[in-house]
Amino acid sequence: MSRVWLFDLDDTLHNASQRAFPELNASMTSYIETHLGLTTEEAVALRHGYFNRYGATLTGLQRHHGVKAAHFLHETHLLPGLDPHLHGHAQDLAALRRLPGRKFLMTNAPRAYAKRVLAAIGLTGVFEGMVCVEDMSCFRESRPKPDARMFRIVLARLRLRPEQCVLVEDTLIHQKSARSLGMATVWMQRWLRKAADGRRLHHRPAYVSRRVRSLSALARAPKF
Repeated sequence: MSRVWLFDLDDTLHNASQRAFPELNASMTSYIETHLGLTTEEAVALRHGYFNRYGATLTGLQRHHGVKAAHFLHETHLLPGLDPHLHGHAQDLAALRRLPGRKFLMTNAPRAYAKRVLAAIGLTGVFEGMVCVEDMSCFRESRPKPDARMFRIVLARLRLRPEQCVLVEDTLIHQKSARSLGMATVWMQRWLRKAADGRRLHHRPAYVSRRVRSLSALARAPKF
């Protein structure tokens, strides 16, 4: 059976926590302040609340405030001057290129941002296809990772069976959902060593097939 790899983007292929995520968080907070008329503190609380509840701030804004996805994604991901600060790990990127099997990018980020990041870290053309947040919807509503129904729809669209696929991610809740459908999961920890509350991430949950600190390690032993 040919292995199919579904790679996350931020904090999996590059160090998003260093620069991209702080800028994105500030941009989303500013958007919410401007378009919903909230204070900074209220906007931050709303952003966190929707992310924790739905897995993406956009989903909550769509459901409860009628925000248009295309406008939100465009406005919040402009991030001028970000590209020179994007970087991956050279050995990891080389290992990804030689990893056997089909490779897809699967990210909750918009397509324009994903292409921009891949270009900046030298991975343009490496993936057979990209599944971005614009592709993750049900009934005209954004349903990004970890939505299990979205996973099923995307796999059917790509004509893939769950048992063929390996989701490589830094985010545990996404892996839990993927594992429940029969996918193998890899917890990537090169860039993210702590949870949002500051706890060290040592324990490997039962739904994680493998935990790695580099893509090089994955390439050395890609079997499960």
